[in-house]
Amino acid sequence: MSNTMYNKMWHQTQEALGALLDKEPQKMVEPQRNQVFIFQTLATFYIKYVQIFRNLENVYDQIVHPQKRILIRKVLDGVMGRILELKNEMVELELTEFHYFDDILQDLKLAPQQLDIPIPKYFLKEKLEVIKGREKILAQILADSGIDTSDMKYPVKSIPLDQAVKLIQIAERARQGRLRALFMKQIYLQEYRAKQSKTLGKKVTDTWAAALCIQKVWRRFRQCKTTEKLREEEMIFLGMNPPPLFNEVSATVIQAEKVDRLRNEVQMKHEEDYRDALVTIKNDLKLIEGLDIKENLQDQIRHWFIECRNLTGTFPDYPDIEEGGSAIIFSNKTIQQEEDEKWKMSPSLFLPAMKEGCNTYKEIWMNKDESWNFSQDFDPELIKEEKRKELESEIRVQVDELMRQELKNLKLAVDREREHSAKVGKKKKKKGKKGKKKEKKTKKDKDLTADRTIESLYKELVEEGLLIQALKVNLSDYIGEYSYLGTTLRQVSIEPMPSLLDVRQLITLYGIWPLGSAAVHEKAPLVKSLLLAGPSGVGKKMLVHAICTETGANLFNLSSSNIAGKYPGKNGLQMMLHAVFKVARQLQPSVVWIEDTEKTFYKKVPNAEKMNEPKRLKRHLPQILKLLKPDDRILIVGTTRRPFDAELQSFCKVYQKIILVPRPDYASRYVLWKQIIERNGGVLTSALNVSCLAKVTDGFTQGHIVKVVKAVLTDQRIRRQIHKPLTAVEFITAITSMNPVYKEEEESFKNWYAKTPLGKKRALAITGGSTEKAKDKGKRKEKKEKKAKKKK
Repeated sequence: MSNTMYNKMWHQTQEALGALLDKEPQKMVEPQRNQVFIFQTLATFYIKYVQIFRNLENVYDQIVHPQKRILIRKVLDGVMGRILELKNEMVELELTEFHYFDDILQDLKLAPQQLDIPIPKYFLKEKLEVIKGREKILAQILADSGIDTSDMKYPVKSIPLDQAVKLIQIAERARQGRLRALFMKQIYLQEYRAKQSKTLGKKVTDTWAAALCIQKVWRRFRQCKTTEKLREEEMIFLGMNPPPLFNEVSATVIQAEKVDRLRNEVQMKHEEDYRDALVTIKNDLKLIEGLDIKENLQDQIRHWFIECRNLTGTFPDYPDIEEGGSAIIFSNKTIQQEEDEKWKMSPSLFLPAMKEGCNTYKEIWMNKDESWNFSQDFDPELIKEEKRKELESEIRVQVDELMRQELKNLKLAVDREREHSAKVGKKKKKKGKKGKKKEKKTKKDKDLTADRTIESLYKELVEEGLLIQALKVNLSDYIGEYSYLGTTLRQVSIEPMPSLLDVRQLITLYGIWPLGSAAVHEKAPLVKSLLLAGPSGVGKKMLVHAICTETGANLFNLSSSNIAGKYPGKNGLQMMLHAVFKVARQLQPSVVWIEDTEKTFYKKVPNAEKMNEPKRLKRHLPQILKLLKPDDRILIVGTTRRPFDAELQSFCKVYQKIILVPRPDYASRYVLWKQIIERNGGVLTSALNVSCLAKVTDGFTQGHIVKVVKAVLTDQRIRRQIHKPLTAVEFITAITSMNPVYKEEEESFKNWYAKTPLGKKRALAITGGSTEKAKDKGKRKEKKEKKAKKKK
């Protein structure tokens, strides 16, 4: 796709965003009591913003004009933040983390796949060198300390020489035995064929009967092949089967990838040229226009002196540097205009940035003639406008010094009340200084490692195993399917289990977006901690590693089993947490992972685990969360397969967002079986009934499916696929030895979630109540009980 096409896409997206920004305040201000109508309004805006985001993200990734990219990035961050705000509103309205838009998508004529939220590519592209450098350092530290992760995959065990000789002898005898057996088989077959030929030679053969028999067999074989081909063509026509060469990479795709790489190189070159031009153009302006700007400023300020003298009879006081100098004299009108705009704005923190971006687009880019700029390099005139303002502000500081002296000389010559004004000025300055001194007195947290560098702390945490290397797993590898009946089930008062792609979207919204973008993290609804609860094998650990991979975040492991015996004592624990969060802040974004986090909040610690002190972090986690600020891109992620073992109240205080990760449903299992078999070298044919396989394996998790596929698809089995295609029976036989997630376990997770704060509110909402009514009922009951006690 050419630059012209991406420019066209940008213009269309900006127009759609402008229309949406005009419509949103009108809809949101209108008072409504109908909860269904409010949700549909919010959901419609959410879906439309997602579509705008998808287009803008694509445009930002591919467009090469450096000044356009700055504006697009600003709008892109604003749209991301607004999506998160709308998501937060929907959660508070529906009292659930999972929402279903089947009916709205149908009205907007959109497929569920178009609601998928992409991860901006600039999260990694813009700091690729930093991430690669950090990975090299981490790998080097691990290698130096003997914890090389590359060797851990293939451990080599040394064995005694005599045992090794025996193994080689056994293998050699087995090889010779196989060869001998094959040789004897060939001799037997030769003898058998000789006997057969002697017996058949005596009989008189009917050539016509033999020909007829051969024709029947051939026609049957040919008809079977024709029927199979017709059936395959019909299935392709109906869209049930993919067309031939569907999975093969076409030449067009290869060419598109090549163009993308070239476009990225052009992007980087244009960015470098733009940064260089910012310096050179400013220097040129300083030489050419610097004197004119200085003279114009002096003339404006002198004119102001004369105006004030004519109106008041005295010369004015010159504004201080802290107030902005002479710039404040000519900026009263703009301040008033800004106040009026703020008063009209929506309470959203991201709408102003988006509106400003849209206004900039309309003023500069909407009708701009770019016929001269075919290569889409920077526009020097725009840089000149920007740098003129910078240059003016720099020259203004020098001019202010000169004009202050000039005003002082004028006052000495003309103004007789100079002594009184000087005394007033001194008092003001003294008062200002006192105020500043008071402001400076603020408490600072003690730095326990003030004498140490971040590099040394980083190395120590790696060696202690607290900072670990994240696995290279993309979020797209978390395979699943959409829930197509969510709205229908809720309409008949049945709460649907979330689909795997619903979980994936929440991970993007609550984990990846805020960690990837500092602008979004600072203003969006702040999510400091996240809990992933679900049975073993549903991919909780994989999601944690995916967050780190997609954002380039550091991964700290503070699981109770990992910190057992490390940094002992109260002071040791304090030092450990200080070091972890100091490094996490300095090298943000960072993820702090607590595996089996229910152990930190045990109701009762089992005797076998008392020595490990699993509850070491229980008191400290709430304090840490309070210290995390919006500019700290740190996310605490807990994973648990037994949340019911934890003390619920303290558990829910620490984890702000709780996501229940379910076992895969039929649709997700169908997609999982297909993709995991293909990724492990399997070939899907009509002999393999994937639908039957997905139905039979109800209750089994992604972990089970991966293990089974790897166990069945050995190197030998992959080679034999040409002669013997894969069948469902092979996989079913392998999975019979595993225990599925039974309904009782799934129900226990549902019951536990119903006791969490959001779960309780949702249960009340379903039964027709509300949280406020529930509180009122509780207070009334307490009052009645107190009255009854008093009477007794």
